[in-house]
Amino acid sequence: MKFIRYQSPVPNLRGVHLGIFALANGLGHGGNLTVAEHAIWRAGNDWYDAAYPNPSDCQPAVYDHALNPGAVAWFKDSAQHLLERVEPYLRLLDAHQIGWEKLESDAPGIIIYEDDVQVIATPVAGRGTGATVPPVRP
Repeated sequence: MKFIRYQSPVPNLRGVHLGIFALANGLGHGGNLTVAEHAIWRAGNDWYDAAYPNPSDCQPAVYDHALNPGAVAWFKDSAQHLLERVEPYLRLLDAHQIGWEKLESDAPGIIIYEDDVQVIATPVAGRGTGATVPPVRP
């Protein structure tokens, strides 16, 4: 099985590469979207919220930086219905010149959460995620 992640090419101050949802949410919550972009972002978030479980609801500490440093979410490649709806987020990021990259991995790290469509994994010390990185956009 392959795992897929869309994220910022540059880590934040905690050393984590923010995922595209966090990047888009930053634009939306920051008031940086046009009315049309805001509608696209809001509709996308509403759809995703209904389409799959939030790992934090099942395991509240899954993203705790002290307990699970570097924990990030990866889609399973079998979750095509979720992956097909990523493109509007990528267009929003492109329109605001927010860089992103797509990662693919057979071994994204130590899996600390899993459901039908995703895993949350922490990097393996000295090995990272084992991901291949196609070219970065923009």
